[in-house]
Formats: sequence, C-alpha cells, structure tokens
Amino acid sequence: MEGTVTARTQGARVAIIGGGPGGLYAAALLKRLDPAREVTVWERNAPDDTFGFGVVLSDETLGGIEHADPSVYEAMQRHFVRWDDIDIVHRGVKHTSGGHGFAALGRKRLLEILHDRCRDLGVDLRFRTEAPYPARLAESYDLVVAADGVNSTTREAYAQAFRPHITSHRCRYIWLAADFAFDAFRFEIAETEHGVMQLHAYPYAADASTVIVEMREEVWQAAGFDDVTPEESIDRCAKIFADALGGRPLHSNKSAWTSFRTVVNEHWSHGNVVLLGDAAHTAHFSIGSGTKLAVEDALALAACLEEQPSLDRALAAYEEERRPVVASTQRAARASLEWFENLASYLDQPPRQFAFNLLTRSRRVTHDNLRLRDPRFTEAVEREFGCPPGTPPMFTPFRLRGLTLRNRVVVSPMDMYSAVDGVPGDFHLVHLGARALGGAGLVMTEMVCVSAEGRITPGCTGLYTGRQGEAWKRVVGFVHAQSPGTAIGVQLGHSGRKGSTKLMWEGMDEPLPDGNWPLVAASPLPYKPGSQTPRQLTRAQLTDIREQFTAAAWRAARAGFDLLELHCAHGYLLSGFLSPLTNHRTDAYGGSLERRLRFPLEVFDAVRAVWPEERPMTVRISATDWAEGGTTAEEAVAIARAFAAHGADAVDVSTGQVVADERPEFGRSYQTPFADRIRHEVGVPVIAVGAISSWDDVNSLILAGRADLCALARPHLYDPHWTLHAAAEQGYDGPGAVWPAPYRAGSRPPRTGRTDAPKPRLTLGR
Repeated sequence: MEGTVTARTQGARVAIIGGGPGGLYAAALLKRLDPAREVTVWERNAPDDTFGFGVVLSDETLGGIEHADPSVYEAMQRHFVRWDDIDIVHRGVKHTSGGHGFAALGRKRLLEILHDRCRDLGVDLRFRTEAPYPARLAESYDLVVAADGVNSTTREAYAQAFRPHITSHRCRYIWLAADFAFDAFRFEIAETEHGVMQLHAYPYAADASTVIVEMREEVWQAAGFDDVTPEESIDRCAKIFADALGGRPLHSNKSAWTSFRTVVNEHWSHGNVVLLGDAAHTAHFSIGSGTKLAVEDALALAACLEEQPSLDRALAAYEEERRPVVASTQRAARASLEWFENLASYLDQPPRQFAFNLLTRSRRVTHDNLRLRDPRFTEAVEREFGCPPGTPPMFTPFRLRGLTLRNRVVVSPMDMYSAVDGVPGDFHLVHLGARALGGAGLVMTEMVCVSAEGRITPGCTGLYTGRQGEAWKRVVGFVHAQSPGTAIGVQLGHSGRKGSTKLMWEGMDEPLPDGNWPLVAASPLPYKPGSQTPRQLTRAQLTDIREQFTAAAWRAARAGFDLLELHCAHGYLLSGFLSPLTNHRTDAYGGSLERRLRFPLEVFDAVRAVWPEERPMTVRISATDWAEGGTTAEEAVAIARAFAAHGADAVDVSTGQVVADERPEFGRSYQTPFADRIRHEVGVPVIAVGAISSWDDVNSLILAGRADLCALARPHLYDPHWTLHAAAEQGYDGPGAVWPAPYRAGSRPPRTGRTDAPKPRLTLGR
C-alpha cells in the first residue's frame, strides 16, 4: 500500500562496523535481499589480515547458509575439512570417540569467500578504514550494525543503553597453528611441574590445524609465560605438547595470551543501532561457537528486516528470536569453560570416565546421544564404571553407611503445605506412597519442622509431638511394606526468618494476614520488605532449638525413617547462620565462616548422636546465594568439608533462596557444577539437584562422576512413576527398577493406535 513504511525501506542505507564473518555475511544477505540497498562495511584491518586460524561450523548453521545463499555455501563447501572423531589424551593414554561430525575451514578462506560475495553483490567494502563514530553513522544511515567484536567500541559508546556485563575468567589461552592436519578433534592434558595445561586442536585444511593452549592464570605465571617473548611462548608450548605435534613447531598470527571474557548485554539495540556477534555476546571457544553465533545472528537479522513492518519491530524480533538461543549456548559454554578451569579436580578419574566427563562437560552431549554416536566407547565407560550388562548408570546401586539404595534417583523434598497441626495425613500417605511405588531409590519427605514456631506455613508438617510421630510411622510403614527396597528419608528443618507465611498457592513468602507467630533467626533481618522482622536468637534459645532438633530426630528414628537430612539451605534457620548476608552477629556464632558454621555443626552433632549409627545422615546446603556478598563457591566447599568431617554421609547441594533479591542463573542442570566441585574437592558423596529433568541427564551426571545421586522434584509431580517409566523407556528390567506386582501389567507403554493395517505394496504413477 502506498505510504507504508517497512523495515526494508527504512533500512535503505546500512552501515556495518566490523569486517569479520558476521558483519560480512550480514552485508551480503541484506544486499542480496534488496539490491537497491546501500550497504557499507568498515574494517580497520587489511583484507588479508585475520586473527585465529580455523572456523568450525555446525550442520545446523551450514543448513541455514545453504538455504539463504547457496553460492556462499557452495564456495565454503569446496574448502571444508570434515571429520568425526574426538581424541582425548590423558596420562599417555588416548581414548577416541567417534560419530560427532565436524566441518571446518580456514578463517582467512572464509573471509575471502565473503569478500568476493559482497563485491559481487555491490557491497561497499572499506578496508584499513576506521568507522566514523557510531553517533555520526546513526544520523547518516537508516541502520547501523555493530559487528565490531568483543572489544566493541559501539557497545561502549552506548553502554548506558546496551547495559553490558563482562566477566573475565581464570584461564589464559593463546591461538596458534600447526602445519599439518590432525585426524581428529584432539584434547591433550599435560601435567607439568607448574600445573595442568591443556591443548585443544582441530584441522581446518588438508595441511593445517588450529592449536589452542590453555591453563589457569596461576599456572601461566608459575611457568613464566608472563615474562617471555611471544616467540619463546610459542616454542615452549610446542615442547610441552611435542607428542601431540610429532615434534613439529607451532606458528603465530599476531597471537597473544589472553583471558576469555563472557559478554552479555541487557539490550541488543538502541534506536537504529544493533549489536551482532561478539559485540552482543560471547561463548567460550571450547564449544566452537563464536563464528557460528555471529553467522546465525546475521541470518536472523536479515530475515527479521525482511519480515517485519518497521525497523523497531524488526530489531525487537531479531533479539527475541536470538536471545534464548544465545543464552542456551552461553550456559553450555560457561559449563565447558568452568570444566576446563577446574580440570585439575578430574585428573584422578579412571581414564575412560575422564574422557566421558570431558565429552559431556557442556551438558549438550549426553549419555544417550553419545551412546548413539559411539556405542562401543560408551559401553566401555559403563563397564569401567561398574554397570552390569544392559544396566543404565542410574540403575546401579549406591551405599550410604548401612543403607544400600537400589538406584541413583531421589524424590527431592517438596513442601506440600497440606498438614493440619503439623500432622501428616492421608494426602501425605498417598503422595509419598505413590512416589515410593514409582521406583525411586530414595523418597524424601518435605521439610519436617522441629517446632510449631519453626513452621514455614500453617500447613507444614512437624515432628515435635508424639501424634505427628505416629502419623509419620504410618507413612514409613506403607513404603516399607508396599515398596520393598525403596528407602524413605526425613528432612528436618526450622523456618527461621522465612516462617509464619501463607500457603504457597495463596502467596509464597507472604506474611499471614492474622494468626502470626513470632520468628527467630541468626540476626534480626526480615526476608523481604513487608516480612516480619525476626528476633535474634540468644544463647539459651540456641540450646532450646538444638534440643528441638534432637527430639525430632529421635521421633524420626522411632518412625522408622531410613535416612535423615539436616536442612541447612534456602535461607531457613540453619542456612541463615551460614550466609554472611543473613548472619550479622558479632558473638561466637557470627563473623568468619568458622564461626558461622558453629551452630549448624552443633545441631548436626547433636542429631547425629541420637540418630541410629547404621543409618546415614546427609545435609542440604545452598552452595551460592546468587547475590553479591553472599556465600561463595569456595566457601561452599569449606562448608561441605566441615559437615563431612563431622560425619555427614553425603551433601545435598542446592543453591539460593537465601535472600529475596537473588539473581540465579537458571538453566538445565544449572546447580550441578556446585555439586561436582564439592564431590571432587572434598571427596564426599553428593546429591545433585536443580532442573534435572530427564533420565538422560541422570545417566550423564552419574557416569561422568559429577554426582552420586540425583534428586528430582517437579518431574515426580508430573509423573509419580518417573523412575519406572525411565527404566521402561530404556528397555531396562532389572533389580534397580522393580515394578510393584499389581502394576507389572503396565510396565510397557500402552499402544495408542492401530498398528496392524496392511502396508501399501505398489505406488502407481499418474
């Protein structure tokens, strides 16, 4: 319609800052979609200058390129190097995993292809030319695409609008090259007198490979890399990894040691200026994603400009489309990056488990898809782990003190807020009984409160009266009688400053409108604005509460629970002592971590003293508060170490819920790295929790040695028989997943449609 303004007509003049793959590909796409567009690219370097060597692209990205611009794809295709294997070399032993599928080409070659395509289309390429200041470009052009990399001057010029968050990490690395082609993607570990170093290498041409050498900052300094010339650095790297290189030298291309920086922006556009590629986001090179993300950004931006009716709508649609994809990639990259930062923790794993751990480090490669890619390798890892033939890792037994769990699945504690006067009723019998019949190795109660004043809500259960104890004995008896082999554990806790609130579905953490009871805590700090302010506990009150815990533990033992967990997480009373954000005491129970640990350890010791010796006792902690000034990952390790020293049989590693203004980094299995670190640094068994939703995740975490048990909450609300269904879906029928006799007829998925219709034999042409 005449007079209609579209994103396409508004983008008649386009300025692109940065001549890397993302900027060049965006220029080519925009010009190809509308030949009338005026597209100009500024690149301060010469056309044959490039940094880095090879570029790895996924089949998904290549498919998008092929669909959008077949000529670019065909030119790239002629130069691809493809391979399937990953080699992992550790302590002189090489393990190879196949079936992965990689495609790479030289970065210089990729740029040449994009230069040619841009010239053919009529893009104005201005090399050796600094782009005008972004504000000037924004005034002169309809659209300004900032593809100017991790050190983006455009992003900094509009920092108040884009609101970037830049995080530097613990390792130093350098990009180098070798004049031969590795026959696989190779990871090699070198244990030197200065510390652990690693090599990442892959081919990108018939006679060339990218080689990245990486190590922790302290190792880099101890090895003297901070005090030698670039040439000496390169020679040293070649000598350290001489076996991998076959004695060949390494080469540099203006390479320098650097630390990786993760870039996140709250906003990707400002007016008619938009960020693309590393200017908008970065993801660690260990998952090979930088160029991939930039190229995918260019595809999405061009499509949105074509599809949307205005520039504002187009830029909003671009960010809406790309942000979740980038966030997912950044989570995977962060997991991979941190795995390599903590590499030293895994060196003593059995060789194949170490290799499996490395392959699954980002959580994108899992046990199940690795089994599809390379069943022989995966089966070898399972045998080394101790899986009987045909037994998935999650269905191997695990022993804690005198208790042997028949599998590694835990029904996580979940508050049901359905008790009357703290007494569990028929709801709890059915709820916990159903999950026990569902096959989990261990079923945990909700947090059971040690006093009426220690409840979170009026609907919370307790163990502070004999009547409550008898009611729990009924639940435990049902589990033991009707689901033999399933263990049931009790979690004891006190609400602290998070008590006297409404039922969850009436207003989570909101104070009761009436009928409140007084709160106590480590310090007189309300949980959030509008919450009741607790009283700071006196020495005498600390003694009383410790005795409440021991009395509840005694009742739990009489009820027949198989395991007891002490709740020291999520901002409840004992957690409130551990976190510096909630413990401001100046006496012997506040200040240093040692003092903040004092009361939780006193309670633990008192409970352990009355809890039967043969029955295990665990502790749940929040390994981070997800808030500035809160518990650090290092302190979480120290907390776990202290409880282990006092006799904890396992640590249940959760995070957060300590302060109301937390900023958790949600994502699949997002809390497991904290459990992983505690397991390897402390040497104590751990229970991993936090958005573990699939049996594939459980198998992956267990087999990689990142956790000993996996606790799942919401999946068990969705499906009480989650564990048995996981066994059926994997074709497993063994002692780790026993169907109750009345349910055995349902141990195979029911048919959902007719399957006996005759198949066509002939297809006749028209």
